[in-house]
Amino acid sequence: MIIPAIDLIDGRTVRLYQGSYDQTTQYDATPMSLRDRYAAAGAGVLHIVDLSGAKDPAKRQLGLLKELMAQSPLPVQVGGGVRSERDVEDFLTAGASRVVIGSLAIRQPMLVAQWLQRYGSERIVLALDVVINERGDKTLPSHGWIEQSDIVLEQIVDTLLPYGARHVLCTDISKDGTLQGPNVALYQQLHAAYPQIAWQASGGVGRLDDIRALRTDNNAASPVAGVILGRALLEGKFSIEEAIACWQNG
Repeated sequence: MIIPAIDLIDGRTVRLYQGSYDQTTQYDATPMSLRDRYAAAGAGVLHIVDLSGAKDPAKRQLGLLKELMAQSPLPVQVGGGVRSERDVEDFLTAGASRVVIGSLAIRQPMLVAQWLQRYGSERIVLALDVVINERGDKTLPSHGWIEQSDIVLEQIVDTLLPYGARHVLCTDISKDGTLQGPNVALYQQLHAAYPQIAWQASGGVGRLDDIRALRTDNNAASPVAGVILGRALLEGKFSIEEAIACWQNG
């Protein structure tokens, strides 16, 4: 599945480079126009990130998010600074199909376990975004990738799988916003270790060949259930229609 992304700061469409708020690019396309364009092309899910809310909960753009999700022509998964069950409920009430939870899954996994059981596996996406160190450990920074940690991805997956974790969005932060190609080996490794997880790949896709690389694994089933696309679409590296056709037909 192709999952186009819209990242928001102060109501504007933006992209960060390797997760840094100091390296932000703004785009002229409005969030609403992008939503409608991606829906018309046949995208399966829209991924929205409130980067303002991720950095400062007081700046959450709930009004804009409600507008984007109200009567949305396609399902929306939304995240950015989810810190309480009230935040989860606010997003679901506003029209989200799924709520994306990042930092809290790292800091308070048992709280997120309760939400998985309460709301169901199809309503929660874990955002486990990694910095791969020299030993190959997949460490998980939090708070919008600002704070480092020594917790690794496998710890969180192993903790939350028994509670119904199903959808996991994994970004190799070193690839994010670079257009230099995704970490295909990472997703192959994750799929092999946790085939029951529907992995969403994010970071680095700049060519249609990158989508093809994620779609196939030595002629076996794809190691990922979906591919998040952001900068490549915004900068016209290929169209959303081309991306969907590539995913469907190779």
